[in-house]
Amino acid sequence: MATGNSLQVKLYEAFKRMPSIRRFIGSRLVYTPLMAIVIFLVVMAIILGTLQVQERQQQEGSLFRELSLVKQRIQLRFINNSEALQSFSRDLAQTQNDRAGRDKVLAQIESFVLGNPEILQLIWLNDNEWRQWMVPPPARNHEWFDIVPQATDIDRELKKALFLSRETNRPAYSQVISITVPKDDPIMSERQSVFWEVISIFKDGEATGALAVMYSSQGILQYIIPPELKSQHRYSLIGKDNRVLAISSDRDTPTRSLSNETSLDFGALGPNIMLRVDTYPPPTDLTFRMLLGVVIGLSAFVVWSLWSVLKQMQVRQLTEANLRTESSFRRVLEDSMPVGIRAHDMEKRITYVNRSFSEMTGWAQEELLGLKPPFPFWPAELHEELMQKMAGALEGNAKNGIEGTIQRKNGTRIATRTFIAPLINDKGQQTGWVTSVIDISEPKKIREELSATQERFVTVLEGLDAAVSVVSIETGELLFANRYYRERFGDTAKGHIDLTGHEMDPSSIFHFEGDNVDALAGLPASALKQSNEIESEEIQLRGDTTHWYEVRRRYISWVDGHLAQLLIATDITLRKNTEELARQQEERMQFTSRLTTMGEMASSLAHELNQPLSAISNYCMGIAKRLSSTQNPLSNELVPALEKASDQAHRAGTIISRIRSFVKRSEPQSKLCSIGDIIADSVGLVEIEANRHRLKIISEIAPDIPQVELDPVLIQQVLVNLLKNSLDSLREVYPLSSRWSAPPVKISADLETSTFPSMLRIRVTDAGAGIAESVLNRMFEPFFSTKSDGMGMGLNICRSIIESHHGRLWAKNHMDTEHTRLVGCTFTILLPLESNQITKASIGNSNEHEQSTENNPG
Repeated sequence: MATGNSLQVKLYEAFKRMPSIRRFIGSRLVYTPLMAIVIFLVVMAIILGTLQVQERQQQEGSLFRELSLVKQRIQLRFINNSEALQSFSRDLAQTQNDRAGRDKVLAQIESFVLGNPEILQLIWLNDNEWRQWMVPPPARNHEWFDIVPQATDIDRELKKALFLSRETNRPAYSQVISITVPKDDPIMSERQSVFWEVISIFKDGEATGALAVMYSSQGILQYIIPPELKSQHRYSLIGKDNRVLAISSDRDTPTRSLSNETSLDFGALGPNIMLRVDTYPPPTDLTFRMLLGVVIGLSAFVVWSLWSVLKQMQVRQLTEANLRTESSFRRVLEDSMPVGIRAHDMEKRITYVNRSFSEMTGWAQEELLGLKPPFPFWPAELHEELMQKMAGALEGNAKNGIEGTIQRKNGTRIATRTFIAPLINDKGQQTGWVTSVIDISEPKKIREELSATQERFVTVLEGLDAAVSVVSIETGELLFANRYYRERFGDTAKGHIDLTGHEMDPSSIFHFEGDNVDALAGLPASALKQSNEIESEEIQLRGDTTHWYEVRRRYISWVDGHLAQLLIATDITLRKNTEELARQQEERMQFTSRLTTMGEMASSLAHELNQPLSAISNYCMGIAKRLSSTQNPLSNELVPALEKASDQAHRAGTIISRIRSFVKRSEPQSKLCSIGDIIADSVGLVEIEANRHRLKIISEIAPDIPQVELDPVLIQQVLVNLLKNSLDSLREVYPLSSRWSAPPVKISADLETSTFPSMLRIRVTDAGAGIAESVLNRMFEPFFSTKSDGMGMGLNICRSIIESHHGRLWAKNHMDTEHTRLVGCTFTILLPLESNQITKASIGNSNEHEQSTENNPG
């Protein structure tokens, strides 16, 4: 085998020493016949193509001449017909009153129609467009064009042509009309597409009628074109939108047939019709085909002969190529490898390096051969370390290679991994070592970047205010959990399973051998991973009524390729609480709106009832005076009753006036007022409700109280609210059957002299259930209420009103003698006696909340 290889190398070297002129001549001798045959084929193709083009040009010229001839025949026929019809129209105009002459003209018209079979119908119309005479005559008072589906289109086109002819005093044509006819009716087949020609009849300059001629498109091709032309070509009439109106023959034309078309010029008022001609396949040209066959046969024989010669040349060229490949394969293989290779002898000298190693280090092959360690491409500070690694690798202690650093000739450094293997000769003896060096700078850089990216990503996940966890679908193991998850749910998958509604309960997980099966549902894992939509739901864990979580989850492929579930849980407790608070505030605002409406209704009702009550009082007093002035014995009995009725009506009017003044909305007004009058009006408003619940209200006013500057409506609102709260507290303690023993609600007003200067003190005291300690600390907060139908704004508004008057409002419970239970409560109001400079702005702020009076804890 070695002898054969050396012989091939010698033959190849001898061939390389041959003069280049011999190779040039040899290549030319091989390709000269091929070039000759190619030139021959090109010349023959040009000749045959030229003949084909000339023959096609002759056919096109002949086709154009025949098309022009047919066009002239059709136009000449129409011109002759138009002249004849114009002559008939003049004769009819002259013989209008001559019956014998008119019959003679009609006979000539009938002969004219019979001599022109392309005319389907001729109609003589009078000046009212009525049919006076027609040929062929109508059958049973009906004509075929009156009963076809397109009869309306036919009549409309006739009227258009008649109008144009009268206006222009020239023959006018209609557009082509397509008619639906039965396929098996040979007579109606000529009537598939028709059009009108109208010639107006004028006498003394006035239109007295018209001659209308209906042409058949099929008849034009059938009766005007000579049969010898139709046997050679196919003629067609084409209308608008390339619609075929008529065709001379149903015989198909070849796909590469010649065709030409021209417009049939009927004048400015004529239809838009194109005449088209297509050629039929010509008879077989036997001479041309024989010549073509001979040329192709000779060419094939020459090509076969040349192919035989080329076959022998290919064998020779293949042998030469094998010699060149065999000699250059080893060197090309070594130089094309991206891995640097170097060989060492038993003394660790470098005996061989490939081109990749030289490019990697920047040192030429000649500069590296014969060098011993430490090598110049080792960094100086790493000589000892690399010497130890190399010694260990030569002893076989580095099967996975050793990492090192190479310093290039220009001073730059790259990270490498070196693999060392013993070099064994053909006798099985070790003659040295072979090392392969791989540049790992870029992969190492990528690994470092990936590590840094992973560290940043984990840092971001750890800093999220949401629980992020990943659980294996197959085993139920917690694969990842961030800090938030571990703080809330621990280091197990229990929190993840609870958040998914036990959808991934480990007790329901089945283990399968296939990696592409979802153990939970028995579906392929790819079916779950195809959807990129993340499911989102709001849940509250069982046993935890204080926290709400928004849970989003989806299926992902874990780093090991197995299917896992990613879950992100965000604490939305604050948002849920805010939504609930907003809902409660909305309900309270709706309740406030209803109370406002009720106040407006109460004001309107008070206004409407005040007048009838005044009338009742007046009538009663009038009747009492009349009875007093008479000597009627019943006067002594009726007058007192009428006076009591008048008093009650007056009392009802007073109560209604108080209600009206209380609910009436007006601008805040501060003035000097008597606190006794304000308390009396307040008691009068609440006393009705107290009597209805069998409760009492008493008032105690000190005699030395001066008038105070304040807003009476706002202070009255505060007192009414406090009195109603006291009545509600008594109703809770005393049921309806025992309210006869309930102590009354007491409202008092006096001076507080313990302060300087002295202040007006108003106290509302009841013997109810008192106020719980937890409620007492929050009772003045907005929207805080212990009543199911309350808004929690009453006491807040009351305190705002009192503070706007520079006063104070507070509550104090009363205990029994043993101090074991609450036995009532007292609300105390302190108002300054001096001018307190109540501004409209400060009172207006309180008046904005003047919407609720029975929504206070109590």
